[in-house]
Amino acid sequence: MKILSIAERTVPIASLLRNARIDFSEITASVVAIVTDQFRDGRRVVGHAFNSFGRYGCGGPLRERFIPRLLRATPEELNDPASGIVDPQRALDLMLRREKAGAHAERSMAVGTLELALWDIVGKMRGLPLYRVLAERMGEPGIEPARSVRCYVGGGFYRDHDDMARLGDEVRGHLDAGYTELKIKAGGLPLAAELRRIESVLALVDSGSRLALDASCAFGRDEALAFARAIAPYGLRWLEEPCDPADFETYRAVSEAYAGTVAGGENLFSREEVANFLRYGGFEGRVVLQPDPPLAYGLLELQRIVALARAHGVARENIVPHGGNLMSLHATAGLGLGSAESYPGLFGPFGGFSREVRIENGRATLPESPGIGFEEQPALYGIFRELAASLGV
Repeated sequence: MKILSIAERTVPIASLLRNARIDFSEITASVVAIVTDQFRDGRRVVGHAFNSFGRYGCGGPLRERFIPRLLRATPEELNDPASGIVDPQRALDLMLRREKAGAHAERSMAVGTLELALWDIVGKMRGLPLYRVLAERMGEPGIEPARSVRCYVGGGFYRDHDDMARLGDEVRGHLDAGYTELKIKAGGLPLAAELRRIESVLALVDSGSRLALDASCAFGRDEALAFARAIAPYGLRWLEEPCDPADFETYRAVSEAYAGTVAGGENLFSREEVANFLRYGGFEGRVVLQPDPPLAYGLLELQRIVALARAHGVARENIVPHGGNLMSLHATAGLGLGSAESYPGLFGPFGGFSREVRIENGRATLPESPGIGFEEQPALYGIFRELAASLGV
């Protein structure tokens, strides 16, 4: 097979959401379409992906380095000799030629977004949903992927008006929709007000173990320790990103002082960064690791991160891909990881899953469309179709 053309575009998310550190009013995402010379079921095979959300678009590196490198490659350089289908590992090696070590975030998102789009192509060429392709290549030997995965719902962003009442309505809506575990934002209010907010949610769920908090890197050392001490009696599922991702000393201090589980990883962009996080964070197994595949070089790097985490004593069920989208849902199921994240109704067309996915008793069913299945996510697929149309497809 041959890659004929690749398009990218920066799309505004245009969200009014706010966590403890930032609002999302200027946040953008990069979308890509990789057009091949192949057809399946009368439709040209085009791979799609976007670079998750929470970071900005990565159009510069896409346009200037990584798309040209893929387009210059010959089919012999890119394709698996046995199948004739593009091999994401070969493509990854080609994209990273002439790249210096370190400074991963400068390129990991652009590379990861293209790598996910290539996996979309592989799934479509094989007529399989991506999680089944990943299970064959990356899953535990002899273990079939489940038909559904544990799934928690993220939200609880701060609102300027009627925050507590609207938070309660949001939580009740999630529980009615079939979710049993939730995560809300934290760290954006004075401590006493923050505790009242947390307690209002705990009153709606029957156990603190069903609620996680995401502090969005809000605290310095002293604030993080004070917050951790204050929430300790609640017995929460985890406390996520209490400090800057690279502040290992504060992570260690919180881990030593807080009896509960600490989480992080969405803002780590390579296995080297994850290694330092696990080596110096002082977690001693009490950690939930949250890599985001398209932000961190893609699914092949995720596989390496999982192997690294397991070597550091992190249980497979405590590896929970970040993103709340179809890409992370496939990664969770295909690699047999602990849980998926969901963001229904948030982040415009980029949040949530496709219409094939149902939430039942805290689990997400898995899509059966070939590839990632963005075609069953109409608003988002409309963006991808428009992008492909710019290439004459």
